[in-house]
Amino acid sequence: MMLNGGIPEGHIVTVLGSFGTGKTTLALQFTYAGISHGSNCIYISLEEDEKELIETAGMFGWDFTRYIEDEKLILIKLGALNIKSTIERIENELPDLFKTFNAERLVVDPITLYEMILDTDTERRNHLFNFAHIVKESGITALFTSETDKEQPYSSKNGLVEYISDGVISMRHVRAGDLHATTTVIEVSKMRRLEHSREIKPYNITEDGIVVHVGSAVFSPVPDYPVAME
Repeated sequence: MMLNGGIPEGHIVTVLGSFGTGKTTLALQFTYAGISHGSNCIYISLEEDEKELIETAGMFGWDFTRYIEDEKLILIKLGALNIKSTIERIENELPDLFKTFNAERLVVDPITLYEMILDTDTERRNHLFNFAHIVKESGITALFTSETDKEQPYSSKNGLVEYISDGVISMRHVRAGDLHATTTVIEVSKMRRLEHSREIKPYNITEDGIVVHVGSAVFSPVPDYPVAME
């Protein structure tokens, strides 16, 4: 396995990728792996609302409704129009929510809008570092998703979220020559305090979620190997 057992507890991990690479699928898979093993999870979305997330998760057989009713999962949709005031409110209210809900996992999907909506690099950096500090102080394991820069496909749009993260996972499309079909590949480019694979491996989005083909090279025939989100 690329992470030797999954994302370490207490880590903040950012998943980088362009559209269509499966970032939200991986975030939902991370969430479901947590709640199905008894961990309370909070999922903050800046794009899809609660109904859409429940429907998307249901396509993979992940019953989010059950865990919401059992008070094991909270889905929060943030509106983009008042995101500046919402950011401040979230930063003020999250610590209490973490404690009262006894949260163990957090997803922010995507963190990109959080980066882009603020006016200056200094403001973005301060808010991101403050947000990361809140998460780290809580001891929660967090997964952020972020869009990659069109000119720099290996980094986020502002190149900031990588620095607040303990780990960075890159998901991207690759093509071997003009006549080949696009293949999706995944790479663990950073993971503090963990020995991890540095190989680039192909993956697919299947009816069971993200499946990484760890025994195969890119563009070669691949056996199935489910991604570990525990």
